[in-house]
Amino acid sequence: MKVDVTRVLPLSIYASLKGEQVAARITADDAEYDEWIVVKVINFDRETKEVEVFDEEPGDDEEIGGQRTYKLPMSCILPFPKRTDLSNTQEFLPRKQVLAVYPGTTALYKAVVISTPRKRKSDEYLLEFDDDEEDGTLPQRTVPFHYVVAVPKGHRQ
Repeated sequence: MKVDVTRVLPLSIYASLKGEQVAARITADDAEYDEWIVVKVINFDRETKEVEVFDEEPGDDEEIGGQRTYKLPMSCILPFPKRTDLSNTQEFLPRKQVLAVYPGTTALYKAVVISTPRKRKSDEYLLEFDDDEEDGTLPQRTVPFHYVVAVPKGHRQ
């Protein structure tokens, strides 16, 4: 199933993302699993409704010395909350499933909220990532609020 966030976000949002980090689904629509990574927006083409982005930190399997660029439909882009404004950011309550950047990486994975930034009096969520088992338990990890987004409809993991 294709993820479609375009019904919710106006074109002006995408046009304003130039230079911003966003979450991008870089896998094909028919892929078995969705792969989401942190990328930076280079350009938005209003005619084709494609967002040009680049991966600032390509993985070990990428070509050496080059940053990988993608042209993706708007449906593959999820803007992150603004770092400077926690007060206008959607709050995900405990037990809510989210997509979040795994600490120390640029990859997003499904996680469950344990506590919110407001409850913790910080700017970080306390999360348990799916399949992050250590010694038979799921460790709780902190992730800045601006790297946590809603799980898109149709997400495959």
